[in-house]
Amino acid sequence: MEWTEWLQLIIGFFVANVLGYGGGPASIPLMYREIVTNHAWSTPAEFSNILALGNALPGPIATKIAAFVGYDVGGWVGVVFALAATVVPSAVALIILLNVLQKHRQSPAVKGMTLLVQPVIAIMMLLLTWQMGESAIASIGWLQSLIIAAVAFWAMQIRKIHPALVIVAAFVYGGLVIPNLSI
Repeated sequence: MEWTEWLQLIIGFFVANVLGYGGGPASIPLMYREIVTNHAWSTPAEFSNILALGNALPGPIATKIAAFVGYDVGGWVGVVFALAATVVPSAVALIILLNVLQKHRQSPAVKGMTLLVQPVIAIMMLLLTWQMGESAIASIGWLQSLIIAAVAFWAMQIRKIHPALVIVAAFVYGGLVIPNLSI
């Protein structure tokens, strides 16, 4: 792997995580854009699988995605660069911003910034959901996608089953049932 590819890995994850104000939910659409759209390090379907697996494992989603893609792109060196680009800027920014916010926590500007970012994050998550839904429909059809979404909603919202268990069940269904269906 050339140094330019390592640099792209660093810049890609740096951009996604520095601009991803609000943590994992905000950085996932940005990571999708860098990983799938800008650099083609994975396909939309592969990204969906990475995201699902990452959500089923404990810990922050951004670091799990960075480690997986970093290894896939550049081996262990890629893991180190992708994780560093994901973690170091956030840690430095957190230290600096906590000091600034502590000094100005009663400021209407600080309160307003925090409140105004939330709708932007919601729209980004909605767009990511739309893109992943299109990918699922293209892969398994609208009926299977709708059934899986409805069962997942029922399991998590009505039955209060942990999302990790729902993801594992979807993996099992996708690996054992869907390949045997004639769609």
